Amino acid sequence: MSEFEVVQFTARSDNFGVLVHDPESGATAAIDAPDADAVMKQAQDRGWRLSHIFVTHKHLDHIEGIPALKAAYDCEVIGPEKSAHETGMYRRQVKHGDAFDWAGARFDILATPGHTLDHVSYHVPEQKLVFVGDTIFSLGCGRVIEGTHKMMWESILRLRGLPDETRLYCGHEYTLANARFAISVDPDNPALRERMAEVERLVAAGQPTLPTTIGREKATNPFLRADDPKLVQGLGMAGAEPAEVFGELRTRKDRFKG
Repeated sequence: MSEFEVVQFTARSDNFGVLVHDPESGATAAIDAPDADAVMKQAQDRGWRLSHIFVTHKHLDHIEGIPALKAAYDCEVIGPEKSAHETGMYRRQVKHGDAFDWAGARFDILATPGHTLDHVSYHVPEQKLVFVGDTIFSLGCGRVIEGTHKMMWESILRLRGLPDETRLYCGHEYTLANARFAISVDPDNPALRERMAEVERLVAAGQPTLPTTIGREKATNPFLRADDPKLVQGLGMAGAEPAEVFGELRTRKDRFKG
């Protein structure tokens, strides 16, 4: 099995598109389909032919490009069972605990609901990759739209439990805004301060701040640390359950104007 080539690119206004390519077989998968033109351009520029689309959740900015991509490539679309009927776009449906082989590597399906009820993430342990859609962003997490704070916290714990070196690809470039909030609730975290300075440099240079890693997010992302006694104490929530602390963080972020 060869190492996958993973290409990340801007799509729409702040979405990231991702292509995963296996140089041995020539198979190429898109992680979600935010914009068909952007996906096709990236594939064509590299001489790749799209064979699959792996969908994380049903929101339009993640699936809008599917019909055009299916028409152009007749690619197989794999998506979460819980939104299969609603979207009508998936040839194959997946749920938590499922696994499938793609280009010689095992893809494990992790249910990560909260942002939406159907949300899944794709973990490729042999390649140290995870594609998390809108569950975790660098220094942040997705809005809790359909689920509960407890549900989202449990999803984050599921991802947090992956090996530290796992490269994490998510659906949006929100890192600078997330950094401003993170530093407001975790001002004495040196790893976070270092990451914020890096993010500011990257954004000023017009460079992406992603991908990140599970280990880096564990050290810097407050939403992964709702059970960290120091962070909990700083929020004035000593003794609170982690899901409650997570809910307070998410509520504060929803209201944050910095």
